Amino acid sequence: MPQPPLPHFPCTAAVPEGLEAVAASELETLGALHPRPLRRSVGFAASLATVYRLNLEARIPFRILRQLHAWPCRHAEDLYNGVRAMAWEQWLPADRSFRVDVTGAHPRLNHSHFTALQVKNAVVDQQRQSGGVRSSVNLDDPDVRLHLHLHPHGCSLSIDSSGRSLHQRGWRSAMGPAPLKENVAAGLLQATGWDGKLPLVDPMCGSGTLLLEAAAALAGQPVRQQRSYACCLWPDFDPELWHDAVRSTRHDRQPPAVQPLIRGWDRDAEVIRQARSNAHAAGLEPWVSFQVGELETVAVPGEPGLVVCNPPYGIRLHDTQAALRSTYRCLGAWLRQQCRGWTAWVLSGNPALSRELKMKASRRMPVSNGSIDCRWLCYPIHPRNPPTEPGHAWGST
Repeated sequence: MPQPPLPHFPCTAAVPEGLEAVAASELETLGALHPRPLRRSVGFAASLATVYRLNLEARIPFRILRQLHAWPCRHAEDLYNGVRAMAWEQWLPADRSFRVDVTGAHPRLNHSHFTALQVKNAVVDQQRQSGGVRSSVNLDDPDVRLHLHLHPHGCSLSIDSSGRSLHQRGWRSAMGPAPLKENVAAGLLQATGWDGKLPLVDPMCGSGTLLLEAAAALAGQPVRQQRSYACCLWPDFDPELWHDAVRSTRHDRQPPAVQPLIRGWDRDAEVIRQARSNAHAAGLEPWVSFQVGELETVAVPGEPGLVVCNPPYGIRLHDTQAALRSTYRCLGAWLRQQCRGWTAWVLSGNPALSRELKMKASRRMPVSNGSIDCRWLCYPIHPRNPPTEPGHAWGST
């Protein structure tokens, strides 16, 4: 006899800014219903089984949140009363720690610390009233994360299903001085449309994050293989559904007979050692290779492919502006001379430096890399593509 469909509830995925639409597409592929891109998030509906799957397989989100309650809210008293009315003995037993995060905006709740304190007070007051004891607050490593989202006429309170941020894959023990977050790299790659059928190279690969995310996605590797998830502590946790979701990700996929080339170079031998260490930790050594090489000496295959690159911006590293301009000029010359017929995507956090490429981008996708406002720039490189005049800016068409 067929099982009845699982109930669905409102959810939100916290995602990198600029990658909302790409993340919505990924979530829909994995079973999320009616995903809608928001600011730094995607709203959708999901069942428990889908929440489990998203935590194990979605590559772009930081966190998957489940909405517990939404209500009209005019002022702090409405906020306090709405939180205190909830059944916290189910979602937050007194022996578990918690923290409260606040997003959004409300005309009378415009101080995030005070607003978070109101939520905390309502939770612990309800706990004391019902059981005499209360949970402790732990800002660094809480058992339960609560997320309050404000809007002009009300608010919603959600509980985190993920625990530690999903961008922490568990394989990156070695990092360069300006690492790209793994989920940002995953979103950037999905935006290119690369599906493994073309060669993929990074001539300035650093510790290898872009290429390792590409290889992990191609290999069907779970987002994180060894970790705990907060949803396993929920009162309606379903062990059978959870084990089904885990089993579906545990397949030892072998490299294809005709394996696409995924290769990175960097002039720094120590950075390449870090990249190889990360590939080993991720179990991706058969899928990707890293080599020491100066940009001018890197040779790509003759068939068309995709170049991805995250060159330095001059913000986190201490290269001089003259050195950075030279680096971008060399990168542009290498792309035009060595990669004819290819497509290049360059992550730039400095529009002045991107002009030094002497190339015209066909697409400019705004995205945040941490606190840095960046553009994911697409450069189709025609078989015979002379340098174009500099001067295009991020906002130009």
